[in-house]
Amino acid sequence: MCSSDLDELNSLKEGLNKAILRLREDGIIGVISFHSLEDRIVKHTFKDDETLEVITKKPIRASFGEKNKRARSAKMRFAKKRKINE
Repeated sequence: MCSSDLDELNSLKEGLNKAILRLREDGIIGVISFHSLEDRIVKHTFKDDETLEVITKKPIRASFGEKNKRARSAKMRFAKKRKINE
C-alpha cells in the first residue's frame, strides 16, 4: 500500500468524523464505498460512534443483474444521529 492510498483512507476517516459532528439530531448519514478497506472504515466508524444508531446492519449492494460493472462493488451504509438525552 502506497502513501497516497493511506492519505485517501485517512481523508475518509477525517471526512466521516467531520460529517458526523455536523449532523443534527435525527439526521441521517449515508456513505457509498467501492473498496473493502473503505467499507471497513465506514462500518467501524458508524459502529464505534456512540452518537450514531446504525440503520443498515448489512450494506446495501447493487443487484446481481447490475449492468454498470463498476457499480457492482459498491456498498452503501446508513446511520442516524441519536437524540441527546438531557
